[in-house]
Amino acid sequence: MKQQSSHIENHPEYKGLKVNEGIEQPAPVSEESLKRFLQKRKKHLSADEYVEGILKGDITLLSKAVTLVESARPDHRLIAGEIISRCLPYSGKSLRIGITGVPGAGKSTFIEALGRLLTGQGHKLAVLAIDPSSERSRGSILGDKTRMEELSGDPNAYIRPSPSAGSLGGVARKTRETVVLCEAAGFDTIFIETVGVGQSETAVHSMTDFFLLLMLAGAGDELQGIKRGIMEMADLVAINKADGNNVEKAKMARIQYKNALHLFPAKDSGWDPQVLACSAWEKTGISEIWDTILKFRNLVETNGYFLSNRNAQARYWMYETIEEQLKAGFYNHPDIKPQLAAFENQVVNAKLTSYEAARKLLDRFYDSLNRAVK
Repeated sequence: MKQQSSHIENHPEYKGLKVNEGIEQPAPVSEESLKRFLQKRKKHLSADEYVEGILKGDITLLSKAVTLVESARPDHRLIAGEIISRCLPYSGKSLRIGITGVPGAGKSTFIEALGRLLTGQGHKLAVLAIDPSSERSRGSILGDKTRMEELSGDPNAYIRPSPSAGSLGGVARKTRETVVLCEAAGFDTIFIETVGVGQSETAVHSMTDFFLLLMLAGAGDELQGIKRGIMEMADLVAINKADGNNVEKAKMARIQYKNALHLFPAKDSGWDPQVLACSAWEKTGISEIWDTILKFRNLVETNGYFLSNRNAQARYWMYETIEEQLKAGFYNHPDIKPQLAAFENQVVNAKLTSYEAARKLLDRFYDSLNRAVK
């Protein structure tokens, strides 16, 4: 008698139905495939492997190390700190240039034009772009590689966009640490591009050697209040988009900005800020801008300002990092974090003053630290 099929559809009561047994199916994943998968599985690299790769100019390992720097995970921060410390002796040999500008000034096009000029001369360029982030979703476009198509494909260029969401101090710290890694990897010129005219420019100014402000002709009087604070920091004002019908406007704007710069106090560097016109689109005036930057470097290296400024910046960021870590330590402390909402509620309902609530929270924080020491 023929054995009854395991398919219920082949039962006699289901007339006209027949389901074949088929063939025996292989295991979803063979042992050999699993073995190969485990061999290829991403392994955790040691600090030695990261440092060795960075010093050899391995862009893949450099990018992975920068990801560790940007990570908020404690284990990532730990290994990132070790990598940075070991790369520090190999850093400091680049020219760090901060680039900012009013919205629509053409920063990405300008950076690509200047960057291509430098790589064509044999320089190795790293572009660290702090990209706009949504305060609501924390999402970031990170579109610099899309906007700089030619430069992103240049073997002597490295573009790393970073989201600006989070504290300004945190973004600045990560950018400074990334500069160290890029310099250790052999990049002799570092561009730090900021989101736009705003508070972040002050942070970028305090971590760069040269500060370039990109402007437009006829930007409008509504921007004057913003421009004044940034212009005081600028070593060079470049009037971009000086092409076509804008050539004459750019010439007039150059005269106006030059006159305005004379009203500001003299710089400690001994440098007289310059104003130049250029067209990043037509690649005109770009070489003059680079020549001006080199003249600045020659001056400040000769008079000693270059090194003294670097030392002052290092001291400044030490204290900034202390403040940032103390603030983070307070808000994330297990005895404080759960109590913040309750104290906030008492302040809102006029049961505690803002000062009293802050004092009580700080007292609780210090008491907790004292107990931990004992």
